[in-house]
Amino acid sequence: MRTTRLLLRSGLTLAAAAPLPAWLAGPSAAVSGISVSTSGTTVSVVTSACTQNNGSWGNASLLNSSQSSFAQGRQVALAGTTVSQSAAWSGVSPGTYTVVVVCSNGGTAGNQSVIVSAPAAPTTSSTTRSAAPSRGVMGGLGGAARDYGPLTLGIGAALVGSGVIATGWYLRKRSKPYRL
Repeated sequence: MRTTRLLLRSGLTLAAAAPLPAWLAGPSAAVSGISVSTSGTTVSVVTSACTQNNGSWGNASLLNSSQSSFAQGRQVALAGTTVSQSAAWSGVSPGTYTVVVVCSNGGTAGNQSVIVSAPAAPTTSSTTRSAAPSRGVMGGLGGAARDYGPLTLGIGAALVGSGVIATGWYLRKRSKPYRL
């Protein structure tokens, strides 16, 4: 009885540790042999499935929804090294496309669908800024941001001077002892 439980527990542990079957695990990027990505209006494809024959890695084709064969799409030659080959299309309009990669030996590396979205329009309400002052920050004595004329500067200097004199007079009067 004890041996049966031990075998049952060991069998369940091994069953749980076993990898899921490929059809149960879900789609994988390695199944198609290519990886497709978009950035704005640029579509790019990367693969490592092709080998170089006669100086060529192969071609990639971008097919729109109305095109059905490799020859009908926008074709680009693959470039790269023995580790990775890539191709890119720029100026692609929004829509659904299929990318097909055919190696130089005639074999298909894979195909994958991609959706190119319309670029988002920038909002001006959140990015609107007021014009920055041309000569510094509003502050300081007399014209940190504007060039005031001599009359305005003279009036400002007279007000500051009269404030200094009034403060001195008040403190002097306050410091004298009271006389009765």
